[in-house]
Amino acid sequence: MQVIVEDTVKDEGINLHYIHSKKFKTINIIVKFRAPLDRDTITMRALLPYVLQQGTEKYPSENELQKQLDRLYGAVLAIDGAKKGNNHIISFRLEVANQNYIADESAIIDKAVHLLNEIIYNPNTDADGFNKKSFEREKETLQQKINAVVDDKLAYANLRLIDEMCRNEAYSLHVHGYEEDLSKLTSKNTYNYYKTLLAEDQLDIYILGDFDQTQLHHQFITTFRKSNLRKEPIVRDERVKINDVKTVIEKQSVQQAKLHLGYRTNCTFKDKNYFALQVFNGLFGSFPSSKLFINVREKNSLAYYAASRLESHKGLLLVFSGINATDDERAREIIELQMEAMKKGDFTDEQLQETKQLIVNQLLETMDHPQGIVELLYQQVLGEKQISPEQFIESIKQVTREEVIQVANKIEEDTVYLLTSEDGE
Repeated sequence: MQVIVEDTVKDEGINLHYIHSKKFKTINIIVKFRAPLDRDTITMRALLPYVLQQGTEKYPSENELQKQLDRLYGAVLAIDGAKKGNNHIISFRLEVANQNYIADESAIIDKAVHLLNEIIYNPNTDADGFNKKSFEREKETLQQKINAVVDDKLAYANLRLIDEMCRNEAYSLHVHGYEEDLSKLTSKNTYNYYKTLLAEDQLDIYILGDFDQTQLHHQFITTFRKSNLRKEPIVRDERVKINDVKTVIEKQSVQQAKLHLGYRTNCTFKDKNYFALQVFNGLFGSFPSSKLFINVREKNSLAYYAASRLESHKGLLLVFSGINATDDERAREIIELQMEAMKKGDFTDEQLQETKQLIVNQLLETMDHPQGIVELLYQQVLGEKQISPEQFIESIKQVTREEVIQVANKIEEDTVYLLTSEDGE
């Protein structure tokens, strides 16, 4: 197993994370801006990745920017937004060829750092905001994305489950923003917010590959803008008391009903029993060998699919199933029976060991990819917990039956959401 060593250096508002590896023939630079989820800014943050990929001051079109990436031996750029727990993160990812493997080439990394700086700090602007033509075009792109969610019934049901389950909580905010807020955005007010983001968001930069750290560190601290306004985001840790399980039924013209259940785990990444929660989820619903798949789908033929996943930084367990409209009560009963079985320890030692190995294999596969390694390491920043991938794997291996049962008994059912056909009973 590859040992991953991360050297973190804090320098005037910038957290630089150096990960040395000779495994890959590319250098990966990932820049992450983080702020608390907020309804006033979520739609602007959703729009920014679309706008920023449309060119810069020096390369004022998407085509010209792509030509510059091509000149860097086919460098690959990606910009996106995501929510993790009550945080919103905008990520810039640049993968570039390692100049050590190219004859007579010694400046690729230097050019890549300067290009990434250009993309982030010098976007394509008019007199007082983002370039109006490209801004309006990307607003339409985001609007189509928002409107398309209703056509993806799995994504829509998940969205509506979170709406109902996390009502009045920051996590309920839609990662793509809101159509009614999008209509109010202008190139000027969005650009002004972007300048605030650059100054105030927590900034973490990850560099992974085979590189000269001293030289690269000098490039980053002289190229990227420092800010004394930047600070650790204050993210509220909302604890919710459950009185009664909420049941929400919505009817649409659908052929396959969606039955989604939301649970509060009362455990997040930073907690000691988080590793047991990961193993619990493996046994319960995240693999084809899990209880949900075997009992809901295979044995009882009640679902086209049945699975679960964790939201590790919010403390949620989400169950997804696609069912016939007439089977919702029986499917819910069997899903809830699997939860009760887990709380009683109804799984074998062989199943426990097999599940731990599946999780370890999944982590090792993630570590075979540069961006997978960075995302694993960034969990530490979000969870405010220092643990290397190797320590994480070892902690999974050490989980006991008693710890899984203990963490299972802390899980509480919160919300049941059913999207069913208009003529469904």
